[in-house]
Amino acid sequence: MTEEKNEEQIKDSEEFANLLSEEKDVVHVPQVGEIIKGTVLSASKAEVRLDIDGTFIGVVRGRELYDESPEYSSLKPGDEIEATVIEEENENGNIELSFRYAGQEKAWAALKDSFENKTVIKVRVIDANRGGLLANFGQIAGFLPVSQLAPENYPRVSGGDKSRILEKLKSFVGMEMEVRAMNLDEKGEKIIFSEKEAWNERQRDVIAKYKVGSQVTGKITAVTDFGVFISFGDNLEGLIHISELAWQRIEDPADLFKVGQEIAAEIINIDGSKIFLSAKKLAKDPWAAIAEKFNVGQTVKATILKVNPFGLFVKLNEDIHGLAHISQLALAPGQKLEELYRANEEAEFKIISIEPKEHRLGLAAVSVEVEKAKADEGEKVEKKAKTEKTEKVVKEKKVSKKKSEEAETATEEKE
Repeated sequence: MTEEKNEEQIKDSEEFANLLSEEKDVVHVPQVGEIIKGTVLSASKAEVRLDIDGTFIGVVRGRELYDESPEYSSLKPGDEIEATVIEEENENGNIELSFRYAGQEKAWAALKDSFENKTVIKVRVIDANRGGLLANFGQIAGFLPVSQLAPENYPRVSGGDKSRILEKLKSFVGMEMEVRAMNLDEKGEKIIFSEKEAWNERQRDVIAKYKVGSQVTGKITAVTDFGVFISFGDNLEGLIHISELAWQRIEDPADLFKVGQEIAAEIINIDGSKIFLSAKKLAKDPWAAIAEKFNVGQTVKATILKVNPFGLFVKLNEDIHGLAHISQLALAPGQKLEELYRANEEAEFKIISIEPKEHRLGLAAVSVEVEKAKADEGEKVEKKAKTEKTEKVVKEKKVSKKKSEEAETATEEKE
């Protein structure tokens, strides 16, 4: 009887312990730093109230309402949301919660996913400096270098004016941009974003439609010292280098091209997302028929385009330009090139070489040729005089020798 009673007591004790254990699981008190789930009871700009397991009321207010993620921006009753416990009990007996910390956790998780899986995320530009843009993903700050901007946003400024570049960068403040996390250092909180990589991904299939040799027509979007950029097709952009703009030498592309101007070109290279074009390939090469207009030895009247330390760039006509090297110009000892020649002035030159395949034409100042001819003539006269003098001396020596021999013969005969 006693044993049965003891067994019954043990059984009741175990049931009670199990009940306590279940009760303990049910009545779990959230701890500071813990991320918990709750159901929105009410939401306003000042405060969000959450029901936590039907047992506690949680409240998010003040600076903890920061919008770290789109899911926090338009909450309504009945929505389930996560928040971080920052105080187990506030002055009203509720659990104090924060979306800010929970949002940062979610933001870092999203950044890691973007970095590892190379997915695209959106960031908001908050400031700019000469190196690039400061951008936030939620409240996590990162940097978007100028070199990592998409082609349409890259600040191409003629002359590389730094103040104008900064002005262009500052115009992006407040904008959202699609980027990839290019470099991620959570401990050091250093994040590098790339808009260009996201753009490359979007444009990959579009670029694949084009091949080297394809002809395109587009509008000039930027004119720089080294060439012009054109937009064509489905939001594609390519560069026509200054050397590929025309067959003749171009000093400054801005002299011939303007933003908005339509231009045709041929694709000469595709390197990833970089497309290189040539406008001159679509034009007839004037050097192919240069023999019809110019030949070596011909004297021409041409316009000086530029005076350089090593010589003159000269325009024979709109298509054919040549070089008069400093060694082929009429300079007196110590005289400077710019003292004798000036840009946009005309002068007479003699063509001394033509290389059609290399698109090169050599010139010499006519005055140099005249002086050279005079020098050659003077050299001939001097050489002739030396020869005549030598011959005279030889002749005199022969006569003297003959007289000496005759005198010796006469003396011998007397003896």
